Amino acid sequence: MSEVTRVPLQPIEKGSVGKIWLGVAAALLIGIGGAWAVHPRGLRVETISEGSGEMPGATDVVLVNYVGKLANGKEFDRGEKAVIPLESVVPGFRKGLMQMKKGGKYRLEIPSSEAYGDQDQRDPRTGEVAIPANSDIVFEVELTNFMSAQQFQAMQQMMQMQQMGQGGPGGPGGPEGMGEVPPPPAHGKP
Repeated sequence: MSEVTRVPLQPIEKGSVGKIWLGVAAALLIGIGGAWAVHPRGLRVETISEGSGEMPGATDVVLVNYVGKLANGKEFDRGEKAVIPLESVVPGFRKGLMQMKKGGKYRLEIPSSEAYGDQDQRDPRTGEVAIPANSDIVFEVELTNFMSAQQFQAMQQMMQMQQMGQGGPGGPGGPEGMGEVPPPPAHGKP
């Protein structure tokens, strides 16, 4: 059998064990901090001014004023009295609106995983990239009103009948509800 080279172990200096454990703890904290930094963040909803009443549901149609920006502050979209079906928007925008009350103003910070992910979004007017892939987005949103999708469809049908000269409930001012309904935003959907 072969003989193993023997190296005598030196005794550890007094206080060195504490330094070793301190080093191990520091390495763990650095590792945890690095993992936390790359851990995906979720949707953040900040109340600017509280609304009142109920909140919209996932299938409702909302009437909002909004400004959409990239995380660096560059504006990519804006809408006044925009009529938006919640089923047609990115998950983070929908989840954020479902936490808002009518009449309130809110700031939504939406991570790219709940926005457009790894897909560039182009401005339909210019064809330029408006929202680069993997971008976090921020919206300031004022929720002025909302209604169910069924109520909205009924209101649209009544307005079409009025435009065709058939009249309908509500007289010249049209049906009660969201007011004059403009078309959805031309810049794409939030």
